[in-house]
Amino acid sequence: MAVVLAVLVAAMTWWLLRPSDGAPDERPPLHRGETYGIDVSSHQGTIDWERVVRDDIAFAYIKASEGGDFVDARFRENWAGAKAAGVARGAYHFFTLCRRGGEQAEQFLRVAPAEAGALSPAVDLELIGNCAARPEPASVAAELRVFLTRVEAAWGRSVLLYVGDEWERRYPVLRTSDRPRWVKASGRPAPPWVVWQRRALADVDGVTGPVDLDVARLAELNR
Repeated sequence: MAVVLAVLVAAMTWWLLRPSDGAPDERPPLHRGETYGIDVSSHQGTIDWERVVRDDIAFAYIKASEGGDFVDARFRENWAGAKAAGVARGAYHFFTLCRRGGEQAEQFLRVAPAEAGALSPAVDLELIGNCAARPEPASVAAELRVFLTRVEAAWGRSVLLYVGDEWERRYPVLRTSDRPRWVKASGRPAPPWVVWQRRALADVDGVTGPVDLDVARLAELNR
């Protein structure tokens, strides 16, 4: 019985002290030079971008492509809608471990060619949702380097890196790169970062269901 009570007490303590993502409409205070944004894909369905911008959302990262042949079904719709509403927009690519880096760069650039008024392009590096292959780190580093080099040559800007913890543990990127970082954290992260993904279950007007809420220093991102 004592063991059962100890387990129950420990469970209750964890529940009371666990990190909270906050209420769906909760937003962190902005520091000087920061602004709110979202990142979206076809999973969000049809977005009313006019309502989004009226909800104090100033920028959006929009999924463009994945691997060597996938195009997000709502990329062009979202890309045009965000621009029409006056939302600063950037495109991102989900990097798969099952295709060569050059193929992926070509696919991304077909879908999201360089555009002077857009935010810097971004790459999403995560094992969650990736293919089953797990190549050697040296191979992944080489393929990613090809992708980054080709995209940066086309865009004339550094690629923004979104790196999942599980990816970084297996395929370290951040410790050797000085590219701008898009960091996921429930609390304000330590620098360096230019985009902070604050939460994944935010409530934003114009978006049906939960959406990722971000904070960015856009002036630093567009250097």
